[in-house]
Amino acid sequence: MSESASTATTSASSSADDNARKVQQYKDNLINRAETLIVKEFPERIVRLNTLLETPQFSERSFTDVYQELNIPIPEPILMDGEISSKRPRLSSVTPMSPVDGNGTGIGTKVHALPSGRVECNRPIGELVCIVKPIIRALVEDSNLLKMWISFMIPKIEDGNNFGVSIQEDTLAEIQSVETEAAAFFDQISRYFVSRAKVVSKVAKYPHIEDYRRAVAELDEKEYLSLWLVLSEIRNRYCSLHDIVIKNMEKLKKPRSSNTDSLY
Repeated sequence: MSESASTATTSASSSADDNARKVQQYKDNLINRAETLIVKEFPERIVRLNTLLETPQFSERSFTDVYQELNIPIPEPILMDGEISSKRPRLSSVTPMSPVDGNGTGIGTKVHALPSGRVECNRPIGELVCIVKPIIRALVEDSNLLKMWISFMIPKIEDGNNFGVSIQEDTLAEIQSVETEAAAFFDQISRYFVSRAKVVSKVAKYPHIEDYRRAVAELDEKEYLSLWLVLSEIRNRYCSLHDIVIKNMEKLKKPRSSNTDSLY
């Protein structure tokens, strides 16, 4: 073997050893971080969430507190031959800047301009969303960390003495369920804004129909209740995860501890 080939082999071996050492260090750090999370940080978060649920924003707020007037006036009806026309007056329209096709012709459609300016998002709901979203994100990250922690502690597949492994697998399934549920909370919030925008656009198009305006208020009330429920569910999930892990900590960390002493 030439000197250059020997040097390359030695370098590759050193690099592989270094990578293996870094991976093992990552696993060790993750295990320590997960155990600290369960023993110390989960109780702190449960207490913090209980305190937050008792604040006036979540405990004493009525549905009327999240109601927000739409900035869409009802136009005056047009009189035709002494009668009220069934048609509403057209709002002023503007043509947005449109892309240009190959022939130099602008493409696109005209949009209605609201006479009183833009329609704001529901501010009380927006304030609650800003509080709840970081908490949802924390639960997703914590669940992912615990999932990896248990995965690293699952021993190699062997025959017999798998009771502790089944506990690990059941706990892992519960954590994965919490992670999926927490991720779905984000989708729930985004769907609220999309749904509200659609109903508000209906109000802009048919300002005389009171049901559309009522539908916006109903959506806001529903989202307020949903955010309270999400916060309560996150608190409950932290409690259940903390409970199941603490109760089974010994089996989770040592699923195949020797039981030979109990046989004699």
